[in-house]
Amino acid sequence: QVQLVESGGGLVQPWGSRTLSCAASGSTIMFYTMGWYRQAPGKQREMVATITSTFNTNSSNALKGRFTISRDNAKTTHFLHMTSLNPEDTAVYYCNAVSTMGRVHWGQGTQVTVSS
Repeated sequence: QVQLVESGGGLVQPWGSRTLSCAASGSTIMFYTMGWYRQAPGKQREMVATITSTFNTNSSNALKGRFTISRDNAKTTHFLHMTSLNPEDTAVYYCNAVSTMGRVHWGQGTQVTVSS
C-alpha cells in the first residue's frame, strides 16, 4: 500500500523560498511517477510539476523558473523547491504518486501561506 506524507509547509514571506518534501512508502514506489499539485481557495487543483522514475520532469509553464521538482536517488522522497514566492502561491500543496498501471495516490496536503 502506498502512503505519502508531505512536510515543509508553513508561512513564508513574499519573495521567500521554501522546499516541500513528500516521503513515499510502498514496495514498488521507485517505479512511480511522482508529482506536486496545489489548490488555492476557490480554485481547482492544478498540476505544479511531475517527475518520472527516470527523472524526467514536467512543470507548469506558469511556474517554470520558480518551482523545481526533484527526487532522491532511492526514489522514495521527492521535493518541490519554490522560490520568489508571492501571495498567489498560497495554496494547499499535495503530492501524488501514479503507478505504472495508472493508479493515483494522494498525500494529505500541506498548507503554504505567502504573506508578510
